[in-house]
Amino acid sequence: MDRVTRLASQKAVVVFSKSSCGMSHAVTRLLRELGVDARVVELDEEPAGADMENALAGMLLAGTAANGGGRGRGVVVPTVFIGGRLVGSTDRVMSLHVAGGLVPLLRDAGALWV
Repeated sequence: MDRVTRLASQKAVVVFSKSSCGMSHAVTRLLRELGVDARVVELDEEPAGADMENALAGMLLAGTAANGGGRGRGVVVPTVFIGGRLVGSTDRVMSLHVAGGLVPLLRDAGALWV
């Protein structure tokens, strides 16, 4: 988990992904179209990718339990961090975007300047 936390805090937006995941591509494309230069960590290309994926699964499980339920230990990619804080996966990012909360969150994290 230390490696995930360290990577997540190195840039305003970090996406943990897998190169073959369509939802990961959708989230990174949305961020790119908003003008965000996100750090994308491809877990299937990282030597410690399996360990990082397990750490992310635990973080997502803890996050969903704290919020009254959710996906649990299912799919862990993409997992998005904004401002070093866990936002969640595709459903959470898209919900924030549709509700108008994603851009202010990105702006507050320093990922957007407009």
